[in-house]
Amino acid sequence: MHDGKSDEAIREARAQWEAGVLAKALSRGPEREQAFATSSMPVDRLYTPAEVADNDYVRDIGFPGQYPFTRGVQPTMYRGRLWSMRQYAGFGTAEETNQRFRYLLAEGQTGLSVAFDLPTQLGYDSDDPFAEGEVGQVGVAIDSLYDMETTFAGIPLDQVSTSMTINAPAAVLVAMYAAVGEQQGVPLNLLQGTAQNDVLKEYVARGTYIFPPRPSLRLAADLIAFTAREMPKFNPISVSGYHIREAGSTAVQEIAFSFANAIAYIDAALERGLKIDDFAPRISWIFNTHNNFFEEIAKYRTLRRMWARLLKHRYNPGRPESMMLRTHTQTGGSTLQAQQPENNIVRAAVQALAAVLGGVQSLALSCFDEALALPTEDAQRIALRTQQIIAHETGVTDTVDPMAGSYYLEHLTNELEHKAQDYLDRIAAMGGAVAAIESGWMQAEIQAASWTYQQDVESGKDVVVGVNRYTTEGEDPKLIFRVDPRLSAAQMARLTAARTRRDPDAVGRALARLRAAAEGTENLMPPIMDAVKSYATLGEICGVFREVFGDYRAPTAV
Repeated sequence: MHDGKSDEAIREARAQWEAGVLAKALSRGPEREQAFATSSMPVDRLYTPAEVADNDYVRDIGFPGQYPFTRGVQPTMYRGRLWSMRQYAGFGTAEETNQRFRYLLAEGQTGLSVAFDLPTQLGYDSDDPFAEGEVGQVGVAIDSLYDMETTFAGIPLDQVSTSMTINAPAAVLVAMYAAVGEQQGVPLNLLQGTAQNDVLKEYVARGTYIFPPRPSLRLAADLIAFTAREMPKFNPISVSGYHIREAGSTAVQEIAFSFANAIAYIDAALERGLKIDDFAPRISWIFNTHNNFFEEIAKYRTLRRMWARLLKHRYNPGRPESMMLRTHTQTGGSTLQAQQPENNIVRAAVQALAAVLGGVQSLALSCFDEALALPTEDAQRIALRTQQIIAHETGVTDTVDPMAGSYYLEHLTNELEHKAQDYLDRIAAMGGAVAAIESGWMQAEIQAASWTYQQDVESGKDVVVGVNRYTTEGEDPKLIFRVDPRLSAAQMARLTAARTRRDPDAVGRALARLRAAAEGTENLMPPIMDAVKSYATLGEICGVFREVFGDYRAPTAV
């Protein structure tokens, strides 16, 4: 962004400053003893135009709404429309979750984000022995279409967009959601929402996988192909850097590993006969915002620019929308601390501000009491109000990409891209994301980063307020929300009643057709839709897939 002559003058002036003013200051007292670093790289004490001398404004930064989208995917960004404000919610039974959704919508939330319980995420019915003790504990229990109907009773799906954090059985839950929409009179082509459907990251970061990677990739790609043809307003996948970061990765790994997974999904969809412009505009994302304020702002700018360049050069799309990275973000759950939990309100606010300054399209805050239990209604209201204060009281939405041009920020943006590209090149040399996962390499990289961070916290090199510095003795956790254990029994009774109301012959025929499709090569979504509408349970549908595809056993990371 500067000519060579001026850059050289800056370097000479800096050398004089370092030998003079800086040297005198350091002789009077050293700098603080701490790790001056982001999650991914050391931080210099000063940045000047010389550090971004290679930047070309139009090529690398540009204008919002225009390739390479560094400054945002929309020309007016938040001056035209604020981000979608969501809070992740869902617990116990469908009735309980429906009440919480209605509460959040009444408080001003603009979209729904569904948390499913662990048995649902793993494809088990609530009365399965593997589900014991987990029913409704970390999200809502969904056993069949009956539960999905209740979850969204009285919530008009033609007016509300719903995000579902579901992966291995995502195709089944989307089929249930689509069936509810049809019951409400909302045709498939008007239904709006998002399914996470990013099963590859489950093998490296989260663990709620069911089947081996390759049949799981088939299911994910079949859902992408189905929605491209039948549900064009629905986002069939939300590629997740969030859980990769929660598992302990650096910001660079979060970018690179999520991009590698996305390439695998795109290639699988193309193999099904789709064109890149048929579905790329509907690829959505979810990333994690942690505590390093400037790295997180830079990360979202890097993500947009790097993805646009990758799509353009690898797939040559015809539509600009195919190259836009649109993302939801949630503040870092792993940054929440059980000690002095009110401090988490500040952490989430700073992280949310970084996400907004980074230009995200949708945002949810991890609630301050989530290090202790599921969030209370009060905690969720505080998290939502935090977003509303940022939107309406801070002025950060008045201009597009207000941090652009900062020497430090532009340098971070460049370095994150360079380091993430190095990782992508290594994964490509291994044969792509699935090969890197099957070998255990990607898992090992995340584990190493997580171990390094934990060692820095335990040694005090990294300060965590209230944990390894500024601690309080004898503090008493409060505002703990617990799921009523009686809800588990109620859910199992509901499941038993649901099985008695359905037509067993119709269920048997639907599951037989599903098995034949799974043993073949056809798209699995139509037979899944038939099975769901017959009121086959999630466990029965996933049971068919388990018999055909097998259960996955993770390799030992090396």
